[in-house]
Amino acid sequence: MNNNPRCLYNSSIADFLARDADSIFGILCDNYHGDALTTTREAWKEEISILQEAVRVWKDGDGRIIFEYDIPRLGKRVDAVLLLNGIVFCLEFKVGESKILEADVDQVLDYALDLKNFHKFSQEKIIVPILIATNYRRSSTDIQMSVYDDKVVNPLVTGKNGIAELITGVLSEFPGESPVDKDWIISPYAPTPTIIEAARTLYESHSVEDITRHEADKVSTDRTIAYILDVIQESKLNQEKSICFVTGVPGAGKTLVGLDVAIRQTYQGNEQPVEDEGAVYLSGNGPLVAVLTEALAQDNYRKCRARDEKKKLSDSRREVGKSIQMIHRYRDNMLAKIKNPVENGVLEIDPEKAVRLEASGFGEVEHVAIFDEAQRSWTHKRLADYLKRGGTYGNKLKVPNFPMSEAAFLIWSLDQREDWATIVCLVGGGQEINTGEAGITEWINALNDRFPHWKVYISPKLTEAEYAEGKVNELLQDNPNVVYSEDLHLGVSLRSYRAEKLSAFVHAMLTFDEKASEIYAEIKDNYPIVLTRDMAKARAWLHQKVRGTERTGVLVTKESARFKPLAIHILPSGDENAVHWFLEDKSDTRSSNYLEDAATEIQVQGLELDYTCLLWDADMRCENGAWGFYKFNGQTRWTELTGNTESKQEQIKYMLNAYRVLLTRARAGMVICVPTGNPNITVSGFWEDSTRLPEYYDGTYEYLKSLGIEEI
Repeated sequence: MNNNPRCLYNSSIADFLARDADSIFGILCDNYHGDALTTTREAWKEEISILQEAVRVWKDGDGRIIFEYDIPRLGKRVDAVLLLNGIVFCLEFKVGESKILEADVDQVLDYALDLKNFHKFSQEKIIVPILIATNYRRSSTDIQMSVYDDKVVNPLVTGKNGIAELITGVLSEFPGESPVDKDWIISPYAPTPTIIEAARTLYESHSVEDITRHEADKVSTDRTIAYILDVIQESKLNQEKSICFVTGVPGAGKTLVGLDVAIRQTYQGNEQPVEDEGAVYLSGNGPLVAVLTEALAQDNYRKCRARDEKKKLSDSRREVGKSIQMIHRYRDNMLAKIKNPVENGVLEIDPEKAVRLEASGFGEVEHVAIFDEAQRSWTHKRLADYLKRGGTYGNKLKVPNFPMSEAAFLIWSLDQREDWATIVCLVGGGQEINTGEAGITEWINALNDRFPHWKVYISPKLTEAEYAEGKVNELLQDNPNVVYSEDLHLGVSLRSYRAEKLSAFVHAMLTFDEKASEIYAEIKDNYPIVLTRDMAKARAWLHQKVRGTERTGVLVTKESARFKPLAIHILPSGDENAVHWFLEDKSDTRSSNYLEDAATEIQVQGLELDYTCLLWDADMRCENGAWGFYKFNGQTRWTELTGNTESKQEQIKYMLNAYRVLLTRARAGMVICVPTGNPNITVSGFWEDSTRLPEYYDGTYEYLKSLGIEEI
């Protein structure tokens, strides 16, 4: 049976063989927390039958079978793991396949290398990756360790009838291994020193700085980084817990600071990583993580190839993945350790699901966690609802009665360390996008109510209205552990003042502040912002501006609906699409430079292009000196969002902030296209397209023009 959220089935070989296949299949389905695809269910049935036959010869041994094993924090799941005679067999099935494909061999090897590099109880074990194409008629005969001296065997391949013989060959080639740790299945996530050292090379040529395209003064970012590192060292010296809140306008370099702190903390000026001093950069922004990871990995891969070093792109991705990760995987790994269901509103570690380590206790391996866009953490209600139903699609771990907001849970997770810890919250102002995001208020409430022993280091800018609704001083007035420091705000130099000036202009424009025209006049010579009603002119302007490898792209809000008549399509969801959009060059039609696929605020949050076109649709309209907010019903009409319910007001706030995000994505300049709509009348006297009436757009166009924005 299985009672561990890291896999769907886990038992001794003896128990596996004693059960009938239907019973095991039922356990897999029950533990999946949702409806598995028909193809997945059929594959499970085949795999169970094949493995019951293959491992029968070891029925009296102490081996274990594990199905659908989640590698901690990597978001990867291995079809099956066989623990036998001290060896970890990593099994990947291709049910119904009769051919061996290189991509499939690479897949199972990657799983083996992930276990070697990130799974503590696999690091000293021999790991054997085996690809099983069920209808393949041959098997590997050459069983050898890889040339890298890492105890990973070169990938082996076989069909369903050759598994037992192949495993027997491995056991005869590598006999006498010590048993696999009994807690292998709940092994902590722990990067090896070699993977940490490899990750360091990714940053040697300032690749991060190039990618994040920040415009902050280097003196400012260095000062902020130095302050955070001092807080970390003080926390270590005094064996205490601390949290830093760093503010900065779009383009001020928050991402760069976060990544830089992660690397500097890990190395502290040494050639080798300092043992047990690690830090990790975490983001809930899937496209940002995907684009940063891929850009750094490709850069590293190219440099290695240029030096004639043999290296796969997947190796570079793995190295980046040590330092840059999705926040939900960090969260899910901690959730896998708690007693479930939660009783009496108190989170407790379940010692049967987690291993207590000497320094970190039941916490994660890193002392320092850097949370980007911390204001986007989820409210208690949103997180509790999500965990109650088992994720968005019902296939995640279900945790009823979850008692904390995401911010509180992330602090709780670091608080599990028994020595010291530091959290760095990178905070963007006025950029909440989705409903259910708590803002920075929830972090402060959690510190006040649940973690009063934590020291709080805070940017004075956090007291301004765009952060925590201007309530920070009030919320922290009774907390004795608060230190304010200007060093935690990322300003910009006079030489590259675009970020703050643009942010000020966008804020003034969106709030109908009379200073908007004045600010526009100040920045237009160094940062062109132009207006048009014609997408053809917008495209021509962008093509004229962009040079060399500079990037351009079209942006729309996710509530936009009537863009197809303008020959614009929405970039499909999926992080891989964002990677292509941001990173492919102008020879690839998937590139943003083709100006065909428009990205939304969700896909560009935290990233920038050189020049952008914001296509302003009818979802937000200027009407009589105020914004009107509308949602399209997908068919025939727009419906205005009216009323003062909390839900409606929250939707309006996020729609406004969506435009704020899109208006601050361009590094060098932008064109705003407000369409003319469709003014045509049919012969019957009706509008040709009642979803794009000119009146839906004219007010916005006239308002922007009144600010003095140049029209092309």
